[in-house]
Amino acid sequence: MVLLFWLWTVVGLGLSYPVRAFELLDFNITEGSYLETNEIASQAEGALMVDLTLIQNAGAKGAVCLDGSLPGYHLSQGYGSGANSWLIQLEGGGWCNNVRSCVYRKKTPRGSSNHMEKQLAFTGILNNKAEENPDFFNWNRVKLRYCDGASFTGNGEDKDAQLEFRGKQIWLAAMEELMSKGMRLANQALLSGCSAGGLASILHCDEFRALFPESTKVKCLSDAGLFLDATDVSGGHSLRNFFAGVVSLQGVQASLPITCTSHLDPTSCFFPQNLISSIKTPLFIINAAYDIWQIQESLAPGAADPHGDWLQCKLNYAKCSPSQIEFLQGFRDNMLNVIADFSKSPQHGLFINSCFAHCHTERQDTWFSHNSPILSGKTVAVAVGDWYFDRAAVKAIDCPYPCDKSCHNLVFQK
Repeated sequence: MVLLFWLWTVVGLGLSYPVRAFELLDFNITEGSYLETNEIASQAEGALMVDLTLIQNAGAKGAVCLDGSLPGYHLSQGYGSGANSWLIQLEGGGWCNNVRSCVYRKKTPRGSSNHMEKQLAFTGILNNKAEENPDFFNWNRVKLRYCDGASFTGNGEDKDAQLEFRGKQIWLAAMEELMSKGMRLANQALLSGCSAGGLASILHCDEFRALFPESTKVKCLSDAGLFLDATDVSGGHSLRNFFAGVVSLQGVQASLPITCTSHLDPTSCFFPQNLISSIKTPLFIINAAYDIWQIQESLAPGAADPHGDWLQCKLNYAKCSPSQIEFLQGFRDNMLNVIADFSKSPQHGLFINSCFAHCHTERQDTWFSHNSPILSGKTVAVAVGDWYFDRAAVKAIDCPYPCDKSCHNLVFQK
């Protein structure tokens, strides 16, 4: 079933405007989320367009996309005060958990560099304008493309299906390439990512820190990567079942932190809630308390909602019934419980707003603009900058829906 939706961004007190239309396959998470595509990371008019660079020696190291093609990245060189500062943004785009979905993924930019855009617009945290990205505009800014389907952790292959699960090798090859391009000289570095890339930034955070000498200021940022091991509307665990497929199929276990796998099963160690307490590197977590991807694909996927009772609520939060809102408030409570111990560390940061959204750092309107979401008097960009540069501690947690009027809530209409 192919449906056509308009995506709308709803700003503040009900003001809305169309972003763009696009097709989606269905709500099946095996296809990868439409919320994590570059269709949403708005191709803003006037944005800097950055060329794709393929990692030419990656193939010899076994670091290839699902279809065996070379991995790639987009690099905008830093200058001035940012010449020796590096920002790595790990691309998101769901996961594939079985042969069928991974074979499908080979035909998309999330599984093959043959299908990747030759240029990407750098917006939000990647923006090159000081007035739109005040703290990172002149850094070396990198978008590492995502073509393995396991948040840069896979390590295996399926010869019969002609699938390469080489996410960990892609990570290593990309880091080696960027170090040779000048990142080894960095005096400041930030590893970031949105959604599946936000999960990857957590999984690889301490590894990233280990690349640099102790004198380098290194921190990590996870945007919309706090995927919870939550109970769905049928009482099941849809996302846990899905992640189990990813971990098993792609040989992820060897890439997971030993601090977790020493006492938990591999699938549990793919969930950030079981990782964040042991991360030594300063980490900033940005997440919507009502993460719309998790609502649609983890809490109320089609398989858990066979009668479609949640369909209208998933498309438009304003159409959720009181009992559905109560269920979603329970999801928010679960998120706050997960970050309770993490929030006590003075080196970590938080920005948990009560929005129906997914990813804040890649879109200009939610990163830094005249009407961006605000929490504790700060936009996301200011909060991240204050935390990274140690200007202020940031532990911002919003009051429950519907108190926040600055949200850019996502609404989907047929």
